[in-house]
Amino acid sequence: MSRPLPLHRGVSGMRNLSNSNDFWDSEVKDKTEKDDLDRNRASDQSYLSLRFPFRLLCPDNSPSKYGITENGFASDPFSVGSPRSRHKLTVLFLKLSLVVIVILALTGSFWWTLSISTLSRGHIFHGYRRLQEQLVLDLWDIGELSLGASRMKEIDFCPEESENHIPCFNISENLALGYSDGSEYDRQCGQGSRQSCLVLPPVNYKIPLRWPTGRDVIWVANVKITGQEVFTSGSLTKRMMMLEEEQISFRSASLMFDGVEDYSHQIAEMIGLRNESNFIQAGVRTILDIGCGYGSFGAHLFSKQLLTMCIANYESSGSQVQLTLERGLPAMIGSFNSKQLPYPSLSFDMLHCARCGIDWDEKDGIFLIEVDRVLKPGGYFVWTSPLTNVQSFLRNKEKQKRWNFVRDFAENLCWELMSQQEETVLWKKTSKKNCYNSRKPGSGPPICSKGQDVESPYYRPLQNCIGGTHSRRWLPIEERPTWPSRSNLNKNELALYGLHSEELNEDTTDSRTAVRNYWSLLSPLIFSDHPKRPGDEDPSPPYNMLRNVLDMNARYGGLNAALLEAGKSVWVMNVVPTSGPNYLPLILDRGYVGVLHDWCEAFPTYPRTYDMVHADGLLSLETSQHRRCTMLDLFTEIDRLLRPEGWILIRDAAPLVESARALTTRLKWDARIIEIESNSDERLLICQKTFFKKQAM
Repeated sequence: MSRPLPLHRGVSGMRNLSNSNDFWDSEVKDKTEKDDLDRNRASDQSYLSLRFPFRLLCPDNSPSKYGITENGFASDPFSVGSPRSRHKLTVLFLKLSLVVIVILALTGSFWWTLSISTLSRGHIFHGYRRLQEQLVLDLWDIGELSLGASRMKEIDFCPEESENHIPCFNISENLALGYSDGSEYDRQCGQGSRQSCLVLPPVNYKIPLRWPTGRDVIWVANVKITGQEVFTSGSLTKRMMMLEEEQISFRSASLMFDGVEDYSHQIAEMIGLRNESNFIQAGVRTILDIGCGYGSFGAHLFSKQLLTMCIANYESSGSQVQLTLERGLPAMIGSFNSKQLPYPSLSFDMLHCARCGIDWDEKDGIFLIEVDRVLKPGGYFVWTSPLTNVQSFLRNKEKQKRWNFVRDFAENLCWELMSQQEETVLWKKTSKKNCYNSRKPGSGPPICSKGQDVESPYYRPLQNCIGGTHSRRWLPIEERPTWPSRSNLNKNELALYGLHSEELNEDTTDSRTAVRNYWSLLSPLIFSDHPKRPGDEDPSPPYNMLRNVLDMNARYGGLNAALLEAGKSVWVMNVVPTSGPNYLPLILDRGYVGVLHDWCEAFPTYPRTYDMVHADGLLSLETSQHRRCTMLDLFTEIDRLLRPEGWILIRDAAPLVESARALTTRLKWDARIIEIESNSDERLLICQKTFFKKQAM
């Protein structure tokens, strides 16, 4: 990531660098022409000897006017003392001198090339890279133009049934293809899963309320849910909401909200803490909430500086993930059914399941093994379910059998049962690896081999072995620095990820500068003919202008760190592309949330999810690969993910940004290119998605 400096409006012209002629070749050419003119009356043999110097050693077999003997040797034409012989000797000397000059010139040029400085080589390589990028873009433009004017027109809107559509999730189609046992809910991204149209919002869609009001009140028309789904309960937190005319309220005057606070307080006491405000002191910062209802548990903990990521199955209506995201809280579609989650091993401090609908006793406990994989050493697993209620065992022997299986299996995973109160059970994962070797032979799942223990799987089949034990990141949560200190890793901690402290410090400094510049540009003034740069006199946008940001190429999580340091009320989904270096373990260990993702596939979330999308260096990363998708495919997906009037910030090489700018008109985005430093090879493309209102039929 290049260092961002103060931004300037406008687009500077592109400089075309040309190559200078070779100095030595020019000199030799001039010298040769001069000698040729001086020797224009020389013999034919001398002319041939000049063009082919080696023929002096290997003369022609053709007859000569100097005389050739029958045995093939020439009589000596250079008899000493004669004027003709002196002339011939002079010509021979000149020819030999010319050969020596050429050899010296080539040798000097060779050594001069070897002595080029490292900086010069860098400029040459940089120029070569720019030429490569320009070649790719030129070929792409040629391909676009060859398809005719029909490809250059604006992209059409999707039909109405696509307003909540997520590519790669089609349950009916998966069932028809033979998927079953829960795998029909998994992502199936085939070639036909891409969306080539723009998703319109629902008829009565309204811009979400700003944080923190929007956390507790959402517009009913913005999500797909029925009144019946509002009042029917699945999970504990689904019941903690009220329907009020055009809004759904999560801060009702009833005792429901107090129920979340009491529940969180109960979990803290089960750990041995005074209340949930002390979770951070116990090493808890990030929580994976499985089947999160509508996010009330995470919403309450957010004020305690705890970051809760909600995951749940895809639902066509009444989606837990969609409502949680509409509240401005972290969420994404995820499933335990058949594949591992797209998180590294040892990622979260706590996993929470409150009536989440998962039968942990099924499939020989393989779902519990996946919980163990993503849980950090010393982390906690909280399970709230009627199955754990001791009183129910007396009436239902089947429930007791299922509970006994989960309890015994957790023990074989080296989990400590810390507390059980009413319907809630809390386990603590072991902090010591030697616990696995001390188990009775044949009890519990085996430890994964190094080949099986993939630290960062990407929708890999579930493994029936204990993972994470080979990781260098095995460190109990109680031994890690508490939040927010854990976001600043020391030299020894960075070495676990193959990084030096200078690299992280540089990324942090660059991100701080970028955030200051970005924030001053989040104003519609940049799309007007306003004569001055936004931010010079106008007030800055409010701190809570954004609820969330999708960072499409997060690197080390620098943007996330800079936004928090600047006091912005925002959380960041840090995405690490599968096509680049994987620093997702580092991001999660710093106390942020993130996920691996292939940007040639649809992101596992609903339309209109994010307030801002940030892509720094993503275009360069994707074009350097032999990708199976185009820039237009990527931008169409960005449009689906972004809410109306949301922002897009794309920072990349100037030629790539210029091509991206050409696509924005097809997507109906307002866009402007901002110059970054007068001598920079990068540009910033800042866009705003237009709010197109669908007319009621």
